[in-house]
Amino acid sequence: MAHWNGRAAPALVLFDIDGTLLRRAGPHHREALVEAVRNVTGLEATTDNIPVQGMLDPDILAWMLRDQGAGEAKIRQWMPRLIARAQWVYARRCPADLRDKVCPGVPELLEALHRFGAATGLVSGNLTRIGWKKVERAGLKRFFRFGAFSDRGGTRAGLVRSAVSQARREGWIDAGAPVSLIGDHPNDVTAAQANRVRAVAVATGLSPAEDLAGCHPDLLVEDLRALDVEYFFS
Repeated sequence: MAHWNGRAAPALVLFDIDGTLLRRAGPHHREALVEAVRNVTGLEATTDNIPVQGMLDPDILAWMLRDQGAGEAKIRQWMPRLIARAQWVYARRCPADLRDKVCPGVPELLEALHRFGAATGLVSGNLTRIGWKKVERAGLKRFFRFGAFSDRGGTRAGLVRSAVSQARREGWIDAGAPVSLIGDHPNDVTAAQANRVRAVAVATGLSPAEDLAGCHPDLLVEDLRALDVEYFFS
């Protein structure tokens, strides 16, 4: 299968969502996780005191349940229903318009990557329907052909590996095409490094720039306005 412009793309650029494409998108995501736990298990759990930034949604759900005393067997039993319910709730609560939550430079970079013929995808700790709903309501969905989300893999590095493998398997990118991951959290940097793809760190999330720098990304920028699109093709 060819890339959407009719030929394999010369580069693949993968994007995290929260803190990278969007920021301060509201409490609806956390509320969906809380309501899913309540509906499925009857437990009153919260995300309070859980360092959710950079985490995968199933890991957050499991932490919430452990805080309520649930055992691992019960957590595994409940997880498929929790994942389904959280996505259902978020799809109904997500704000109708998230365009004002888009991080600086995002639309311009995506437009430039599209003009240059790059393939673009998502790698996110969000559950699939939650991630796609966010980018849809932010007016960005048209730029992304595919995504690897947290209900598809157990680690962020595994999601990167899955995304890159899919792009190569489908023939969306040339065999030697450079691959980059843009993210706002140290976990994004280490996931890129684990897969030997370029790690581009952007300081638009909650992680301080000095924490990102300490992970030694290939490139660190204040926001995506500072990126030269040609970087991704060299």
